[in-house]
Order: sequence, then C-alpha cells, then structure tokens
Amino acid sequence: MTNNDAAPQSDIWSDWLLHVRHGGDPEYSRAMRGRLEYYADRVLDGARLAAGMTLADIGAGEGLIAFRAFERIGPSLRVVFTDVSAPMLRHAEALAADRGVRGQCVFHHCAADELKDIEAGSVDVVATRAVLAYVADKRAALREFHRILKPGGRMSLAEPILRDEALAVSVLKTIVDSRPPEHAERVLPLMHRWRAAQFPDTPDKIAANPITNFGERDLVQLAQVSGFAEIHMEFHIDVLPFSITSWETFLGSSPHPWAKPLSTILEEQFTAEERQILEQALRQAIAAPKSVTIERIAYLTATKPA
Repeated sequence: MTNNDAAPQSDIWSDWLLHVRHGGDPEYSRAMRGRLEYYADRVLDGARLAAGMTLADIGAGEGLIAFRAFERIGPSLRVVFTDVSAPMLRHAEALAADRGVRGQCVFHHCAADELKDIEAGSVDVVATRAVLAYVADKRAALREFHRILKPGGRMSLAEPILRDEALAVSVLKTIVDSRPPEHAERVLPLMHRWRAAQFPDTPDKIAANPITNFGERDLVQLAQVSGFAEIHMEFHIDVLPFSITSWETFLGSSPHPWAKPLSTILEEQFTAEERQILEQALRQAIAAPKSVTIERIAYLTATKPA
C-alpha cells in the first residue's frame, strides 16, 4: 500500500463515509447499507466478473464493491483498491484483513484521474460508484480507466446525478430574489440559505461544480471520446419514502462529502430566531406521511476494444 505513516487519521472523505453520511445514527446506517449494496450489485452485474479476473475498484471508499465482488467470485479474484483518502484506504485494508482476503488485494493512494501506480492493460474490470461526481477532470479519469484496462476489458460505474438538486436550489433563489424585502414569508429565504450551503445555486456555480456540471448524457459522451465501445447507459429515477425520521439524524447528516451537515450550517449562518423558524418548518416536512426523496442514478457500462 502506497501510504505514509504521517497520513492523517481522518479527512473529509472518511468523516463523511463513516459518520456524517448517516448522521451518526446506527439504525439509519443499517437501512442505508441495504440501498448501497443494491447500487454495488448493479455495478457488479454490469461488470460481468469471472473467476481469475482482476478488478480495479476506483475510489473504493469502504470497499463495498470489492467486498461484494469477493462474495461472488471467491479466492481467485484479485482487487486493486484506489482512493484519494489515505484514511479510507487504511480502513478498507483493515476490513480486508478481517475478512481474510488481504492477500488478494493491492492498495494505491491516488486520485481517479491519476492512476499512475497501475500498469497499462493490467486489469479486467474497472468499477466505480459515486466517484466521477467528485472529479473535476472527468475525461482524464475515463482515459485512465481505459488505459489500465486490458483489451476487451469492461468498465461499470454508477454515478449520482445531482444537477436537478442544484437547479431546484437555483429556482428557490430566483423566487426569493423576486420577492420584496418586506414580504412576510420568512421560511423560503431560510430554506434557500440552507440548501445553497450544500448545493450551488446559480447557473455559473452549477457549471463550475464537479458534482452538478454533468448529466447522464455527458457520461456517454465522455466514454465515447475516451475510446470506449459497446456503451450502455441506464438512467434510474426512484421516488422513495423519506427514510430519515429522526430530527437529530437529519441535523447530523449531509447529502455529499462537500456539504456541511444542517447542524453546522444552522450554527454558523443562522440566528437563534431563524433556527427556530426553519426547524419548525423542517420538522413538519420530515414528519409528513407523504414525504419522499428522489434518487437519480446513471449506470454505465462500456468495453475497451480488443
């Protein structure tokens, strides 16, 4: 593993994946785990792994895709773990040791668009989940995926499409800006300030932010210009019951690693009176029986021509 002893014990990625994503709520974490395993299984279905193959789990995080792959393939599988987060790599390595598969693994501390420690044409499958969304140069990452694949190798990825989240915040900003300052409605401006702290809220900001400046069609185009063939993309929109029922969990969680939890935003940007107004509105929304969340995920598979 290419890390160093002076690496930090935690960073923004490990803090979010291990704590903030589920707001420190074990029950919500278990519920979320089932959904994450569904995503990983979809990616692996597209990967078409077979015995004796080498899988590159790019941006492996806690190793969800890799460990699900070990369960499918067994001792003949080899996995290359990469992550930009040294603490997450150490965490995944410890999990691999606990599961008895450490000898089948290699670990590289690197970004998805700079896989210099992986030899060209050395892996059968490249798999990712929610990785390209955090890469500024997505074309460079896909070129790297293409480079490390063997001829005939497959790429399978799942990416959240968050552009609509940002567009909704932008619309909210437009509504708020169009109202006179003395307007009696106080909740909407507070809602906008909260959401704008987590997602970009203007066209320029949306276009500049890696998590919102692409859609499912862009992924197809990027795969094409990076040299991939047999490209297949499925865009899934799932409207699901809102799964957070605890106010404390809602306060402590955030939608992505670059977003602060609502608790931090309230503390840093809102007065006590504003916090009370927003909290009352949000508590009512969470408790509403018809509250839903919308997930937008792009699943893409492609091959490197033989």
